[in-house]
Amino acid sequence: MIYGTFGGHRCHRGEPVIFHVDVNSAFLSWSAVKRLEEDPGSIDLREVPSIIGGREGSRRGVVTAKSIPAKAYGIVTGEPVMKALEKCPNLVIARGDFTWYRQCSRNVMDILRSYAPTLQQVSIDEAYLDLSGTEDIYEELSTSLLPFPYCVAMAIKEEVKSSLGFTVNVGISTNKLLAKMASDMKKPDRIHTLYPEEIPEKMWPLPMGELHGCGKALTEQLRRLGIRTIGEAANTRLPILINALGEKTGTYIWQGANGISHSTVKSYHEEAKSYSNETTVSEDITESNYEKRMPAILMALSDSVARRLRKDAVFGKTITFQVKTNDFKRHSRQISLSDSTRDASVIYATATRLSEEVLFGPTGLFTRGFGVRLVGVGVSGIDHGQYRQMTLFDLMDAKDDSSLIRSITDASSRDSEVSSPALHSDEDMAAEASGNPGSPSPASSSDGRMAAEASGNSGEQTQSSITVKVSPSREIANIPNHNNRAALPPSKSMTQSQRSDALARMEDTLEAKFGRSAFRRASELTESKDRSNIDRLRGGRTSKPPV
Repeated sequence: MIYGTFGGHRCHRGEPVIFHVDVNSAFLSWSAVKRLEEDPGSIDLREVPSIIGGREGSRRGVVTAKSIPAKAYGIVTGEPVMKALEKCPNLVIARGDFTWYRQCSRNVMDILRSYAPTLQQVSIDEAYLDLSGTEDIYEELSTSLLPFPYCVAMAIKEEVKSSLGFTVNVGISTNKLLAKMASDMKKPDRIHTLYPEEIPEKMWPLPMGELHGCGKALTEQLRRLGIRTIGEAANTRLPILINALGEKTGTYIWQGANGISHSTVKSYHEEAKSYSNETTVSEDITESNYEKRMPAILMALSDSVARRLRKDAVFGKTITFQVKTNDFKRHSRQISLSDSTRDASVIYATATRLSEEVLFGPTGLFTRGFGVRLVGVGVSGIDHGQYRQMTLFDLMDAKDDSSLIRSITDASSRDSEVSSPALHSDEDMAAEASGNPGSPSPASSSDGRMAAEASGNSGEQTQSSITVKVSPSREIANIPNHNNRAALPPSKSMTQSQRSDALARMEDTLEAKFGRSAFRRASELTESKDRSNIDRLRGGRTSKPPV
C-alpha cells in the first residue's frame, strides 16, 4: 500500500479517512444532463451564465442553483430572479424538475455506497463517506502518482462523470468538518485535502463566512468584534468568544476554526427535530389581498407539513409561522400547544392565528408598510405520541400505524406490572367523549368538530375523542366489550392477532358511540388515497390552492 503525503501530513494505516462528496451545481448540472440527452444540440447550461429558478421567461421566483459562469456575475443562490437578471441580462433561466433530481440523487448515492462501508447522505446532492480501515481493499488501486486515499477519491469522481454525465468535488480529511471545508474549495470536478497540518495555509486565510455553520448574522457579529478571517477566530482566546457569543456558539466557532470536530459519519437515519415548508409567492401579499391569498397558501403548507409528520409517524407540539418581507428580512412567531398534533387543521388554525399577530395590529408588518414575498409553516417539539390524548382520527390511523398501537399496548404492558387497569363502562366513555372530565386540547377540539359535522351534529361543540391516557399517571381506559367479545387481558406483549382484535373492538366502540355513518366518514377522511387533509379544511373541494 502506498500512502499519500499532503501538506506535511503523511497518511498511515488506522487513521480516520473521511470523504465529503458534493455534486457541482447539482440542480443546474442535472437539468443540463437531461437537456443534452433530449436534445444533443442544445446549450449546455453549465457552460453559460444560467440559473435554475422560477419559470422560463418569468422574472419571478428565486435562484435555487447557478452555473459557474453565472457566479462570475455575482449571482448568488437564494436571491430573486429579478435581481439576478439585473446583474446579467442575458442570463438563461431553466425550470427545476424535482422528479428528475431525485433520480439523479439516487444514482450518485448508489455509486458512493459501492466505495465505502459507511455513508451518510446529508442532502439531495452531498454525502459523507467513512473509508477508515479500507486500506487493504484499495491496495492495488494505490500508486505513487495516486496514493491512498487520493486514489479512491479519483475513482469516485471519474465514475460519476463517465456514467452519470456530471461532476463532483471530493474533500478528504480526518473528520467531517475538514472534509466538508475541503470539498467547498475550488470547483468544479476537483479533489482537495484539508488535513490538520494544512489548516494554517488553506483554511485560516478564508473569510469567517466560509466556515461551515457560520451564517451571515454570526459573521456580522464576529466582524463587529474585529474577527474577519477563520485564522483570527482560531487565534482568539476561547473565553473571549464564549463571553461574546455564548458558550455553545463560542465553543463551536473556536473549535471549527481550529479544525476540531467530533461528529461521526452515521449510516442510520436520524430523526428530524422539526418539519417545515415554505413557498415564495408570485405577487407580494399585502393587507388588501391577505384574505384572498393567504388562507389557501397556509392550507397548502399546513397540509404538506402534516403529511410528512404522518409519514414519519410523529407529532409536534410547537407551531411556527414565518414570512420574508419585500426587504428580504425574515420574521417569525411560534406557539406551543397543550397537546402535540399532526392534524393539518390544527396546524392551519394555529398558523393563521400567528400570521394575524405578525402581520396586523399596531406593530404588524402590514401596518409598517411591508409586503410578504415568502410564507413558511413549521412544526417542532417532535414526539411519538406517547403522552398525548388520542382522538377519533388517530384511532382510524391506528389500523395502518403500528406506532400508535404500540403506544397503547406498550403502556398497557407497563401498567400491568403495577396494577390492572380499571374497566370503564359505556357511560363513562360517553362522558369522557362529551368533554366533561376536562377542557379539550386544541387537537382534540378540532377533531371533535370534524366528527360532529360528519355525524350531522354541527351545532353541537363536543369533544369526540376516546381518552386513552398514556401518561405518568399510568391510567389506561380500556375499550369496552361489544358483541360479546372477550376483553383483552393485560399482558406484557401482544401478538398480531391480539392487536387486530383490539382494533376491532375500537371500531365497535366508535360505531356504538357515533353511528355507522360517522365511522365510515372518519375512515374515508383518514384512509382515502384520493383525498387529503386539505380537502377537509376546504369543506370537500378538490381543487388545489394557487401556491
